[in-house]
Amino acid sequence: MPGEFDLIHRYFEAATAARTDVVLGVGDDCALLRPPAERLLAVSTDTLVSGHHFSPDVNPEALGHKALAVNLSDLAAMGVEPAWASLAITLPSADEAWLAAFMRGFSSLADAFGVALVGGDTTAGPLSVTLTVQGFVDAVRSLRRDAACPDDGIYVSGTLGDAGLALRMQQGVLDSPPVPELQARLDRPTPRVQLGLQLREFCRCAIDVSDGLGADLGHVCERSGVGARLELAKIPLSNPVRAYVQATADWSVPLSSGDDYELLFTVPAAQRSVFAGLAAGLATPVTCIGEVVEAGQGIQALAPDGSLIEELEKGYDHFRA
Repeated sequence: MPGEFDLIHRYFEAATAARTDVVLGVGDDCALLRPPAERLLAVSTDTLVSGHHFSPDVNPEALGHKALAVNLSDLAAMGVEPAWASLAITLPSADEAWLAAFMRGFSSLADAFGVALVGGDTTAGPLSVTLTVQGFVDAVRSLRRDAACPDDGIYVSGTLGDAGLALRMQQGVLDSPPVPELQARLDRPTPRVQLGLQLREFCRCAIDVSDGLGADLGHVCERSGVGARLELAKIPLSNPVRAYVQATADWSVPLSSGDDYELLFTVPAAQRSVFAGLAAGLATPVTCIGEVVEAGQGIQALAPDGSLIEELEKGYDHFRA
């Protein structure tokens, strides 16, 4: 059975393409990195734990992809250019076939976004994956949660609820077989990195939708000191999610399921007409679903039947019963 340092040498040292700003990468006590002058270093960390974030029998290649994707989504939400990653992985055993598949998924996505694996840790224990990603952003062009203002338009990218519906099917909550395109959205989300970089020209406020639209919009409103009004009929839904909502009137799938990893962002009133004209040319579709309002009004949602929902269902919280 291979030891810890055999695994590091075989699977991590050359897992990703080289970058000129990596002076010393995997294999020493620390990585030596050269951040560019006059730019801010952005850092984000996420942990995925077996039995909480993924099933123990998960496809390891899909898990390798998702572990990096959810971290890149955080960088995308702040308009950050990805650069480096550190991986701390705890393994029940030195299963080389499993680890090789995990790193295929990880490395493929890393290469697509120019991310270099520069360090981390490998230990024995219950399966979990912790990833830290770093990237660069200009100080005056970063996207933040605390920059929404009244009269801003509220936009989301892609479609919402696909991963949530896939999870319900996977868990047997719904009497329906898995839908491949929905399962792909759950297992292999696409981080909206390019969109985040493009949005820096139009707005200053964004967040990635990881815990559910209602919860993540709530974070923006709290940090920015504003309220929001949504129109549920405008929320972009895939055909399977739309059919589910129409059949059940259950909006919790697109509003609070989480795991979408789309971007929610606000466009200032002065930029809204210009942005609307350019939005059609973006590689990722975006949809205006509401408007930022004054503080004290909370988050309200106008249902398709015209009724007003005063409080949206909360999204995922690790410690809430």
